[in-house]
Amino acid sequence: MNPHPPASFEIFVPFWGDPDLLFATVQSVLAQSDPDWQLVVVDDAYPDPSVSGRLASLADERIRYVRNHENLGISKNFARCLDLASGELMMFLGCDDLLHPDFVSTARAAHRRFPDAAMVEVGVRVIDDQGRPVNPLADRVKRALMPRVNDCAELGGEPLAVSLLRGNWLYWPSLVFRTDRVQQHRFRDDLPIILDLALIMDMVMAGDVLVLEPTVCFSYRRHTASLSSTSLLQYRLPDERRYYDSVAAELTQRGWSRAARTARLRLTSRLHALSLVPEAVRAGSGIGGLFDHAFRPSTVPR
Repeated sequence: MNPHPPASFEIFVPFWGDPDLLFATVQSVLAQSDPDWQLVVVDDAYPDPSVSGRLASLADERIRYVRNHENLGISKNFARCLDLASGELMMFLGCDDLLHPDFVSTARAAHRRFPDAAMVEVGVRVIDDQGRPVNPLADRVKRALMPRVNDCAELGGEPLAVSLLRGNWLYWPSLVFRTDRVQQHRFRDDLPIILDLALIMDMVMAGDVLVLEPTVCFSYRRHTASLSSTSLLQYRLPDERRYYDSVAAELTQRGWSRAARTARLRLTSRLHALSLVPEAVRAGSGIGGLFDHAFRPSTVPR
């Protein structure tokens, strides 16, 4: 039991990974200029007993450690974090990402300025495994798709749905949610790879608004991975096709015809598959699956 009331800003870290990277993440939270936060590490039964003791050694009452009795997997561990939240604001911080010292103060100021907004996205810097700034293709595409704003701006409704379905330019671990709004939705167990986009789209379709705050105050770690070492062909691309078809049908019923058309087209997802063809050729596998994803038509009627 935690004897202290929750802070108004709760930072949940669903943990499964490198303990050293986790503690770099924890140190970035400890370095916040705004001290009014609570950090909750939700350990998904990672097979390393040292994490609990290392957190306890920090002797900071704002830090909680929760360990699942068994491995729940991505979506169920996110759901557990969501169920544990009780403060005004909450986030799902990646266990290898880094907050800049002004992150909490920047996100909280944006929420104060737009109190009815359900989500805040801040400016993000991308780093590699070693913490060095990088600019890979995926992130160049995200920046090209992201709306241009010079100051905080509210986005919502069908225009936001179209923008996100054209290509998801958000960085999920950096999003800060109003707890009461995000807890009205659930993660989809059948879409573990793109559960973030599915939940955000549910919120947008429910009328929730996102604030884009361009101040760069978050570092997102992009790990090096090859096509052969990921579950891209087995899970992500089929999940994307199923999701885009299902949301296109829902948007059609809602009358958001432009968003439905964007979902059926799923242009960025198709181009992503084509961009991986050269790597698949070098690996000697997966080429057919990439072409199938790129050229298979939507199953949702116009």
